[in-house]
Amino acid sequence: MRRILVLVMAALPLAAQSELAPTPPMGWNSWDSYGLSITEAEFRANTEVLARKLKPFGWLYSVVDEGWYLPNPEAKAGEFKFILDANGRYTPAASRFPSASGGEGFKRLADYVHSRGLRFGLHIIRGIPREAVAKNSPIADSNFRAADAADISDTCPWNADNYGVKDTPAGQAYYDSVARLYANWEVDFVKIDCIASHPYKGDEIRMFSAALKRCGRPIILSLSPGPAPLDKLDELRRYANMWRISDDFWDHWGRWPKHEFSQGALKQFATAAEWAQDVKPDHWPDADMLPLGYLGPRPGAGEARETKLTHDEQQTVMTLWSVFRSPLIMGGNLTRLDEFTMTLLTNGEIVAADQHSTNARVVVSNASRAVWTARPDTGAGYYVALFNLSDQPSKLRYGWKDLGLAEARYTLRDLWSHKETPATSRIEVTIQPHGSAFYRLTDSQ
Repeated sequence: MRRILVLVMAALPLAAQSELAPTPPMGWNSWDSYGLSITEAEFRANTEVLARKLKPFGWLYSVVDEGWYLPNPEAKAGEFKFILDANGRYTPAASRFPSASGGEGFKRLADYVHSRGLRFGLHIIRGIPREAVAKNSPIADSNFRAADAADISDTCPWNADNYGVKDTPAGQAYYDSVARLYANWEVDFVKIDCIASHPYKGDEIRMFSAALKRCGRPIILSLSPGPAPLDKLDELRRYANMWRISDDFWDHWGRWPKHEFSQGALKQFATAAEWAQDVKPDHWPDADMLPLGYLGPRPGAGEARETKLTHDEQQTVMTLWSVFRSPLIMGGNLTRLDEFTMTLLTNGEIVAADQHSTNARVVVSNASRAVWTARPDTGAGYYVALFNLSDQPSKLRYGWKDLGLAEARYTLRDLWSHKETPATSRIEVTIQPHGSAFYRLTDSQ
C-alpha cells in the first residue's frame, strides 16, 4: 500500500504560545495500555516505536498519563504513597522512573524524548496534594505555604488525592511553581484532569493556563475529562489548546454495561456533530484517545485485551476523528502493534484530512447513517466521509446536490484503498455494519 508521508518539523523549537497547536496534536498516551502503572522502560520502548514507525506520519507527542508519582501504583485506593518535592509538587517515583533519581524529575526522560525528535508530555490531576497541605509545605518562590493555597472543601469526585486550589494569590503562586517545574523539566504538553467536566472548574483552568503562559516555555494545555460544556466555548478557547468533548472513549460500539463513564463509538457521532462548527486552529475539541491495538490498563477499564472494536469499527473511528479534526492520540500499546493497526495509523491521506482540512460539517444524520463533508485547506475539491451506523450492510447513494456540494463531475479517491473512480456525478457505496468510506473529490474539469 502506498503511504503518503506527512512532513513534520519535529526538531524545530516551539514558537509563540498562539502557535502551539496550529493543527490537531498527534501522539501516544500511556493510559489505555498501562493505566497507573507504566514504568520508564515501558515508556521508552513505546517512544522508540513512536519515533521509528509513526513520527514520519506526524505522530509527535509521547505522554506519561496518571500516577507517575506513585511508587505503589497497584495499591488500593486510599493506600497510595506519593513522591513530592520540598515545595509540595509531585515528582516521578524513581523506583519506576530511574532517570528521575537525584532530584532530576522528568528532565532526563524529556531529553531522551527530544533526542528522538519527539515532544514530551505528562498528566496531572488539578489541585494541590493533600500531603503537601498536611505538611504545609512552602510554595516555591513565594511567601505562601500549601495551606494558604488549598481549598480543603474541594476534592475531585473520583480522585481525592488533591485539594482544589483557591483563586487567590497563594493559589496562583502554587500553580506558577508547578508550571515552572515543568518548564525546567522541558515538558511540551500537559494534560490536566478533573477540570473540564465532573466538575468543570473554570477558575482553575484560567489559573493553570496563566501559569503556563508565564513559565518561560511553550507548553500545550489539554483539558480532561469530558464532556466539556459547549456553553463555555469562549473560555475554553481562551485558555486551552484542546479539551475533551466526551466521557472516556473505550473499545465498544454501544453502551458498556457497568462502566458509567465509558462512551462508545456510536455516541461519538452526535457529540462530534455538536462541536463541528467550533473547530479552530490552536483550539481543538478532543474526541479522546484511540483505543486501538493492544490495551492493557493496570488498573483500568476491563481486562488486558486486543481492542474489541471490529476492523470496520476501527476504520470508522479513524475516519470520524479525521474528518472532524480531533487530536489523534493513540492509546494502544505501540510495542505490540499489529499490521492492521499500523495501516490505520500510517495512512498519510487520512492523517492529511485531519491535519489539513476546513469547514467540516454534518450533512446527513439519522439513526442508521451519517455523512460528513469538509474542504481540503487548499480550497480545491471536497472530503466526503460516509458512515453506516446500522447493524446491517447498507448502500449509500447521494448526488452532489444532496450533500450541499457544487454540481460537477468529480473524480473520487478512496482514502483507505488509495484507488480512484473516474469522474462521476454521484457517490454510491455499500458499507458494512458500523463501517465507513472516506473520499477526496476532485473536479475533473
